[in-house]
Amino acid sequence: MNDVTRPRILVVGAGFAGVECVRRLERKLAPDEADVTLVTPFAYQLYLPLLPQVASGVLTPQSIAVSLRRSKKYRTRIIPGGAIGVDLKAKVCVIRTITDQIVNEHYDYIVLAPGSITRTFDIPGLTEHAFGMKTLAEAAYIRDHVISQLDLADASDDPAERAARLQFVVVGAGYAGTETAACLQKLTHGAVKRYPRIDPALIKWHLIDIAPKLMPELGDKLGRSAQEILKRRGIEVSLGVSIEKAGPEEVTFTDGRVVPTRTLIWTAGVAASPLIATLGAETVRGRLVVTPEMSLPGHDGVFALGDSAAVPDLAKGQEEAVCPPTAQHAMRQGPQVADNIIASLRNHPMTPYRHKDLGLVVDLGGTDAVSKPLGIELHGLPAQFAARGYHWWALRTNVAKVRVATNWTLNAVAGDDFVRTGFQARKPAKLKDFEYTDAYLSAEQVRAQVEGSGRKQL
Repeated sequence: MNDVTRPRILVVGAGFAGVECVRRLERKLAPDEADVTLVTPFAYQLYLPLLPQVASGVLTPQSIAVSLRRSKKYRTRIIPGGAIGVDLKAKVCVIRTITDQIVNEHYDYIVLAPGSITRTFDIPGLTEHAFGMKTLAEAAYIRDHVISQLDLADASDDPAERAARLQFVVVGAGYAGTETAACLQKLTHGAVKRYPRIDPALIKWHLIDIAPKLMPELGDKLGRSAQEILKRRGIEVSLGVSIEKAGPEEVTFTDGRVVPTRTLIWTAGVAASPLIATLGAETVRGRLVVTPEMSLPGHDGVFALGDSAAVPDLAKGQEEAVCPPTAQHAMRQGPQVADNIIASLRNHPMTPYRHKDLGLVVDLGGTDAVSKPLGIELHGLPAQFAARGYHWWALRTNVAKVRVATNWTLNAVAGDDFVRTGFQARKPAKLKDFEYTDAYLSAEQVRAQVEGSGRKQL
């Protein structure tokens, strides 16, 4: 085959699903069999489950960001940008590069793995005053912010200001929110010993969720155990409660309480990437409806997986069950989609995706953890061993494993450090500033871009 006739495979997104798909394509496809292109703003794969440990300083940011260019055999072309629209009929993906240039990328096969964004609601002041916990930049920024609140409280002579800066609110008592609150509380608990002017009793952490249970996927017993651990460490857990409005110096709960605070962290779930809405295809709760082979019905060469696709969960044996948006599914769906693309190229039958959920592990910092691997309920050190063992195993490269293991060891031996790295500029950066949710095109704008003068291709 020559350059003109080689099929063009375009992978959108460098999360677990997209990167695992690219890696499998590179291993199994001959160099002259197809061209592979990856669209991503950042040339690294982020291990999202460990973000709370970056925010608390247990891990360094680079330890969970694995470079996509590290492999000497890497031959995939990377377009540094984000997909903002797809024209399925014309087989064109519209991309905004990191320099804000709009380009059209033609494809023969497309893998849609754009991931998810933080799910928000129409709550006054939320996006203007809340922090998210979905990106590496947000985790690093939150660490600086939390330490800066201790610095400012220590320097302040105003009792009201000091109290407000030492109250922290985390919304979302799922996996991400619970770990975030637990890890950051441990950070402030250790740090306050270095602030002689601060009364440790003034530091208050609130974890709230509109749901009636803490991490319901763990089951009642482990959920209660996790809640007891948080309560013992001084974290106030309020269930059946959410945010009514948020301001720069206070947050109002739906139960009427007004909490003076300068720190609101929002982790109340995720939503499929807005890219999915540009397709004009059928969705379930915002996720693209696909076959068990993860192909889009009625569109040859279109595959979707990960957080943005409602992949049927055949292992559950229930007709309408779909795979949850978790890393363990995305890591396995990526290679399966790659195999199905290769099967399509070679006129072989495709294989449906099937994976039995391995359970959930929750690291609450220190020796505190609750885990349910393979349905086995664990607490304390055994749960911590299972949690960190699973995360360590799931890291893609040996370099990443060494970095993470070294960070864990140093933290266990030497404790936390409390250095602000300078990510926090004088202008605050909140939820609305990190995920660029206003960058996407409507279906009409995508069609106009494809049909108009913007036929430029990288």
